[in-house]
Amino acid sequence: QVQLVESGGGLVQAGGSLRLSCAASGRTFRSYSMGWFRQAAGKEREFVSVISRSGDNTYYADSVKGRFTISRDGVKNTVYLQMNNLKPVDTAVYYCAARHMDYGPYDYWGQGTQVTVSS
Repeated sequence: QVQLVESGGGLVQAGGSLRLSCAASGRTFRSYSMGWFRQAAGKEREFVSVISRSGDNTYYADSVKGRFTISRDGVKNTVYLQMNNLKPVDTAVYYCAARHMDYGPYDYWGQGTQVTVSS
C-alpha cells in the first residue's frame, strides 16, 4: 500500500510558476512509476506527465510540453511537477498517482491539490 500526499498548489498569476510535490509513503518508492493528472471543473481528468521507475524516461501531454517538468527524488520519496509559464487553462485540481509498472493503470492516487491561474 502506498499513500500519496500532494502539496504546493495555490493561486498564481498567468505567466507565473508553481512546484507541486507528491510525497509517497513506504520503502518501495523506486519501484513505482509516478504520474501527474489534472481535472478542471466540469471536465474529465486528463494526463499531464509521467516519470518512469528509474527516472530515465518522462512524458508530457502536448498542452504542457516545454512548460512543465516532472522529476523524482528517491531519497525523499517525492515526485515533483515544476510548472512554468502557467496559463488560466492550467487551472485544475492536480493529482499524483503511482503504478507498479512503467505502463498500465495506476494503482494509487493522492487527494489532489488545487492550482488556480488568474489572468
